[in-house]
Amino acid sequence: MQPGYSAGGVHADPVAWADVARWRKAERARLIEARLAIPAEIRAAMAIKIAEGLDAEIGDVGGKTVSLYWPFRGEPDLRPWMASIIERGGRAALPVVVEKAHPLVFRAYRPGDRLEKGVWNIPIPAEGESVIPDVVISPLVGVDPANFRLGYGGGFFDRTLAALPKKPLVIGVGYNMQRIATIYPQPHDIPMDRIVTASAPV
Repeated sequence: MQPGYSAGGVHADPVAWADVARWRKAERARLIEARLAIPAEIRAAMAIKIAEGLDAEIGDVGGKTVSLYWPFRGEPDLRPWMASIIERGGRAALPVVVEKAHPLVFRAYRPGDRLEKGVWNIPIPAEGESVIPDVVISPLVGVDPANFRLGYGGGFFDRTLAALPKKPLVIGVGYNMQRIATIYPQPHDIPMDRIVTASAPV
């Protein structure tokens, strides 16, 4: 779905949407800058805490397909946890942008599989079968108390969730400093089912 459209095909107010879009762009830049300012060793410690939180939320991953992401611009690096999913009998997948303004696809991935550069030069599986995930782990730029996610502005995430044949468990991950009062959700926005964040260790 394009910004300004609801799931039912009803236009959101274009003037209001323009104001929200400008605000989101500025807030996105602020939050990404703040995330990048966190020292790498602190982000690594928080990623361990987030992985523990994901285990608590998901439970046994055996037989489940979990879509993660390749870390980008200070996002929590969950690649060690992704490897542990496979060790515990699950399957891992990575999202792939096939075409602008279209849903993502998910490709099966195991550490060591050949990667190629995708959108924004983020590595994606060069091969790998398309899968339908049972769980989708999505990095946050920002998140509000209603679990609405502020992303990078491409609309891929909401479009993908709307197109999947079955709804996965969707968990947003990030740092506590990314929690904000509202993202001013629009009709096309889809909230996360759960949120897992971590604070910097004291």
